[in-house]
Amino acid sequence: MTHLRKMMLEELQRRNYAETTIESYIRAVEDFSRHFNCSPDRLGPRHIREYQAELFQKRKFSSNTVAQHLAALRFFYVKTLKKAWSITETPYPKKASHLPTILSHEEVARLIDAAHPSLHRTLLMALYATGLRRAELARLKVSDVDSQRMVIHVQGGKGRKDRDVLLSPTLLDELRRHWQRLRRKPNVWLFPGKSSHTSDRPITPKVIYHACKRAARRAGLPNGVHPHTLRHCFATHLLEAGADLRTIQLLLGHSDLEETTIYLHLSERHLNATVSPLDSLKLEDRSPQDE
Repeated sequence: MTHLRKMMLEELQRRNYAETTIESYIRAVEDFSRHFNCSPDRLGPRHIREYQAELFQKRKFSSNTVAQHLAALRFFYVKTLKKAWSITETPYPKKASHLPTILSHEEVARLIDAAHPSLHRTLLMALYATGLRRAELARLKVSDVDSQRMVIHVQGGKGRKDRDVLLSPTLLDELRRHWQRLRRKPNVWLFPGKSSHTSDRPITPKVIYHACKRAARRAGLPNGVHPHTLRHCFATHLLEAGADLRTIQLLLGHSDLEETTIYLHLSERHLNATVSPLDSLKLEDRSPQDE
């Protein structure tokens, strides 16, 4: 571990950043350094602008992804190196706002049925049943599953927040089958790492990502399907079934209700319940001969 990497890691940990954020920030600074084949403390605003253009033009990253890389570099220069950062010289890109992909119930079933091996099926079922983020699912503990109250405890979710989510009877049955399949019963992690599932550490979020992408390919679903798609499906399908936005906000762990209102744009029930103003107009009928 280099001295600079160690300094940055300590600054991130001291501020209690989430593990996933720590990993992505350090990865971004390392990539920036590799791009110029130079220690990052010897690079400046000109290099950051050039790197930003590289991410957009050559790597074709989205504006949101580029903004995450810039946030990592800003943390490194401001918090680790104690240097000034000029927003004017290195502006953040304007974030794009896209509606997420939503699968129908039938497509979700196809996705889950296409998952292989059995662990991947369990992971996808858990994502859809709970609306968890993949990092939250990867770090679930055996003790987080409360079959008495039929809830799953999420500890240290995004923003270091704890919450409870639904434990469906179908998912509980699947988790029990998962437990029976494990040769070595884990003491801590619900999904232990390594191919033999005997690690003292949990699986990584990448395992869940690849499980979803492979199942999507087998099921013939669009390329844009990823683990977060199932979180969006969870929320949208709950809304269509009659759940209120406040309940969905709590289940998703959103800090602001405005984050949850995006699902109003995705819910077929809410869209179909709205009448177009065109339908209220009394227009003259025109026959084909009038054309």
